[in-house]
Amino acid sequence: MIKVIEPGLYSNIQDYGRFGYRNIGVPYSGFMDQDSARTANKIVGNDENESLIEITLMGPTLLFNADYILSITGADFSSLINNDKVDMYKPIHVKLGDTLKINHSKYGARCYLAISGGIDIKSILGSKSSFKGLTSSYFLKKGDEIKIINNNKPNFSFDCKSVFKIDSALHVSKGPEFCMLKKDSLDMLFNKKFTIGVNNRMGYNFNEKLQVGLKSIISSPVLPGTIQLTPSGNIIVLHRDCQTSGGYNRILQLNEKSLNNLSQLKNGDKIKFKLIN
Repeated sequence: MIKVIEPGLYSNIQDYGRFGYRNIGVPYSGFMDQDSARTANKIVGNDENESLIEITLMGPTLLFNADYILSITGADFSSLINNDKVDMYKPIHVKLGDTLKINHSKYGARCYLAISGGIDIKSILGSKSSFKGLTSSYFLKKGDEIKIINNNKPNFSFDCKSVFKIDSALHVSKGPEFCMLKKDSLDMLFNKKFTIGVNNRMGYNFNEKLQVGLKSIISSPVLPGTIQLTPSGNIIVLHRDCQTSGGYNRILQLNEKSLNNLSQLKNGDKIKFKLIN
């Protein structure tokens, strides 16, 4: 059992995601940065898609009521166990009564805390991923107690050589309504840097607008990574908790690597779209 002393800002439980239910309006959810999350799981001998704790911007303080093996990957949050600095991307042994404090992000936006065995919570529609309105809880709360699955035969053969790096170039392909864009909009889209504004697990907005927006379309399917353009010229990149359909023009589609990368960027960071064939 792990007790939440302080929950942090946006800490929640995620696994690989919830698939096969978009026809009833249920999004995929799951790890925002799949690469970092899967690496965390592999370090502690879990299946790479096992449930873990995703931590955004400011982390929790956790009290361990048993011995566990952990790993922390992704952004650097300067984590401490009993005030001693913790190494990332390595197995971490904690004992009964130890306290883990995950501070705020120094570089990047999200880190991942995996516990050998995984988190013992009810699976809903084939996933343990938290999603507002579907699961009983969304973000961790002070006083929560997290049950852990006993892992009797952990496999620690994974040799982690990962180096955490954030790329400001987001690689995109053409979306269904790309052909609706005019030359001046295209020039701006691929030659200008855009500043990240309001963002969350549903999507990322940017402070700059395209000079000319497009009229709305009939509501059509969208996916994580779909880039929409609103009639007023706002650009929105949809992410893991996004809706299943939308009425804005789908001008671009982010590839999976850049979708992971975007999840590690935060307010004020600048990006540039790079078109790939």
